[in-house]
Amino acid sequence: MNKGVKTTVIGSYPVITDNMEFMKGYFSQKDSFSWERYIQSAVNNMVDAGIDIISDGQTRDPFVNIFFRKIKGCRIRDRPEVIDKVEFDGSITVDDQKYVRSIIPDDREIIGLIAGPFTLAQSCIDLYYNDEKELAFDFAHALRQEAKILEKHVSMISVDEPFFSVNMPEYAKELIEIIVEGLSCPTRLHACGDVSKIVPDLIELPVNVLSHEFKATPQLFDAFKEHNFSQSICLGSVRSDSPHVEPVEEIVEHINHGRDVFGDKISQLSPDCGLRLQTRNVAFQKLKNLVKAYEEVYG
Repeated sequence: MNKGVKTTVIGSYPVITDNMEFMKGYFSQKDSFSWERYIQSAVNNMVDAGIDIISDGQTRDPFVNIFFRKIKGCRIRDRPEVIDKVEFDGSITVDDQKYVRSIIPDDREIIGLIAGPFTLAQSCIDLYYNDEKELAFDFAHALRQEAKILEKHVSMISVDEPFFSVNMPEYAKELIEIIVEGLSCPTRLHACGDVSKIVPDLIELPVNVLSHEFKATPQLFDAFKEHNFSQSICLGSVRSDSPHVEPVEEIVEHINHGRDVFGDKISQLSPDCGLRLQTRNVAFQKLKNLVKAYEEVYG
């Protein structure tokens, strides 16, 4: 196989939790609950599907909440709220990555996942700053400290900024630069949705890989075709918003179209976005077919 191209994921994976276990832990007021078996279940699916670069499945919570729960100055009630100055208050995801490393084969890599600072700023009720830009920059500085710890335990760090497709601020490059500058591992920026209109801004971001929804939003091929850029591409190749499991032949055709457009700039193949909203079986079959298509194209 061409190991210059690898299969990977965007991050989230379906979680099947034991609600009785949660209730018993709550009413007994014991802090003995462990997420390890849920992480292991998600990770095992990715490994069994043949994925090269896996995640922890973001099993603990919806993605942004994982960060809001541990960043100082934030709390979660009906929605995440910022009630004081945003500051780093200790590692957020690192322990999960250490656990993943301990249970996966040596030939598999790990992608560390960070919720983007602009997305965090847009996802909360701001009761302290009353300044969207200042809040986003403080999130960026907090996430920078997480990235510096995380880089020692993963092969790549991916910053997830879904809000860029809705409203990419003029200071977006500065935010991403704060997080990734000087990191020892490669970096990726994932922005889902139709990012056609902001491609000129995306290709200015200081990351190694750009990751987008090329399967659900095929017009992105034409949008990127108009530009020269230095980053490689993570080609979204199966839809994350549909339970339809794409046949291998369909994925092969999509990848080959991507090769016609991007040539050797494709470095990763992945689902369009996280698979958390699909059933476990659908998510697994999508990953299996993605790997089979990869083997047909690059094997």
